[in-house]
Amino acid sequence: MSMIDKVRADARTALFDVLDETRAGMLGLKNADQHMQPMTHHADRDTAELWFITSAETDLVRTMGQGGKAHYCLTKGDGTFYACLTGRLMPSDDAAKLDEVWSVVASAWFEEGRDDPDVTLLRFALEDAAIWTATDSAVTFGLEIARAKFNADKQPDLGDHRIVNFGAGA
Repeated sequence: MSMIDKVRADARTALFDVLDETRAGMLGLKNADQHMQPMTHHADRDTAELWFITSAETDLVRTMGQGGKAHYCLTKGDGTFYACLTGRLMPSDDAAKLDEVWSVVASAWFEEGRDDPDVTLLRFALEDAAIWTATDSAVTFGLEIARAKFNADKQPDLGDHRIVNFGAGA
């Protein structure tokens, strides 16, 4: 099944499937005067949350304070899926969750490992996600463009756009 068909069938499931397959995206605070930052996410589809491990010394953490609205954007490597997720980003002191998402890769960033005082766990409670899909077929792309050129009433069908609402980040 193509990514377009997966998103049309169940956009929420398709989003979490891509989150499971994708290592990282770009995280940033809304209305902050700073660039988004590459971050590795840990997705929890049951709670509609993403978790991140970062340092207390990052601009993101210092600017965020006790929490703020944020965006997280990701792209599937083959160019068939793009998403921008919004929600509330906040620091968390959930030691059990930190243990769950901690990894050898995360430990490489902190001199004292898991117990380094700069280790900061971030919880991103999802509110909504905008998803775009695109065909990965050059033949389909060419045919759709040709049909549209010969028929002024025909828009090319090369992908889709869906919005997924998660409620109040629950």
